[in-house]
Amino acid sequence: MANTIHVDVVSAEESIFSGEAKFVALPGEAGELGIYPRHTPLITRIRPGAVRIETADGGEEFVFVAGGILEVQPNTVTVLSDTAIRGKDLDEEKANKSKAAAEEALKKAKSDIDIALAQSELAVMAAQIAALRKYRQKK
Repeated sequence: MANTIHVDVVSAEESIFSGEAKFVALPGEAGELGIYPRHTPLITRIRPGAVRIETADGGEEFVFVAGGILEVQPNTVTVLSDTAIRGKDLDEEKANKSKAAAEEALKKAKSDIDIALAQSELAVMAAQIAALRKYRQKK
């Protein structure tokens, strides 16, 4: 019986994490999801936030995702996201500037589409900043 599960976190540009894990936690559409080895197969959307991977060697990896799709098979977890950033690569100053730009765009938005795009960008940046702070607290 395997006590680990293979985890792949993939962005549009690259593979961000690939390895064995004891446990994975991530922001599902309906709340926080926790996945252990031999989990029931599942496909669901995920919200912007932090994917926390408890690695086989007892370490922890954090990856920020701007939403995406989760696929769980009994021996494999795959997280697909347009944008995925390793916790150690998150840049708070850049994230805060992007959040401020999204807030400004929201103030200037004229159409429903502009408002929706600005709100979406703002939600992603707020989630990225929250994930960054959570990651820093663990260090």
